[in-house]
Amino acid sequence: MNFQQLRSVREAQRRGFNLTEVAHALHTSQPGISRQIRELEDELGIEIFARAGKRLTGLTQPGAHVMPIVEKLLREAENLRRAGADFAQAGSGTLRIAATHSQARYALPPVVRDFRQAHPEVMLQFKQGSPEQVAQALIDGEADLGIATEALALHEELLTLPCYRWTHTVLVPPGHALASLPEGQVLSLEQLARYPIITYETGYTGRSHIDDAFAAAGLPLQVVLAAMDADVIKTYVELGLGVGIVAAIAYDEERDRHLRALDARHLFADNLTRLALRRDAYLRDYVYAFIETFAPPLSRQVVEQARHG
Repeated sequence: MNFQQLRSVREAQRRGFNLTEVAHALHTSQPGISRQIRELEDELGIEIFARAGKRLTGLTQPGAHVMPIVEKLLREAENLRRAGADFAQAGSGTLRIAATHSQARYALPPVVRDFRQAHPEVMLQFKQGSPEQVAQALIDGEADLGIATEALALHEELLTLPCYRWTHTVLVPPGHALASLPEGQVLSLEQLARYPIITYETGYTGRSHIDDAFAAAGLPLQVVLAAMDADVIKTYVELGLGVGIVAAIAYDEERDRHLRALDARHLFADNLTRLALRRDAYLRDYVYAFIETFAPPLSRQVVEQARHG
């Protein structure tokens, strides 16, 4: 038994049993992948995969039983490699971060700047995606840390830590009727419901709290354009296609001088951004440093207590 055999088996499952894709991912040939899988099956005395001719079609019952063990062996091998690197390459390495667009674009830049100044030998790799894609990247071992508002807490494999709360804000062009509310009057959902809305896609950046607020008030939510990118939302608000609802952190008065921001903290529930990591992952020293730079209350001691508590 060797790690190449284990990797071949794991990738075959991850890539829908398509050996061509597995061979491409592992930089080898399709016959080589087939051979590695067969050799492991022969050694274990079971068939891991069901087949139709030479094509893999799924996991057998024994295969479904051993696959978590294969995953664990490969994760522990990676943990061993990182533990060695902590001593052999102290202070240097690669930190892989999976994050949603809003986090990567608005929350992380000052954190990355400060972290790079303190850890110039560490290279950062970003993987952007939906909250579910962020979670899956962590589960698959493709990221060390994940940052998102939704989805992360739904996966038992992941330890999620609260980082900060944030609210939404409403954006309109300067000449819009909502931009000139009488002094002392606060924006209401009834007023918003009169206009077409441009906001986030379902499952992104607190969209559920927007939907919930309108539903609870019994008001229609006329979403005419949905996007995962606040910059896209702002572009179409500037064009006059509708009223925008974005994360407050996405609005900058200087940068977005062609828009007006209206306080919406009283309209929608607060959102909680979380940081997640695999419960069984080995964390190098600089990973703890990045976590604390992003969320100062999350010291190494706090993270360790959460992992082992």
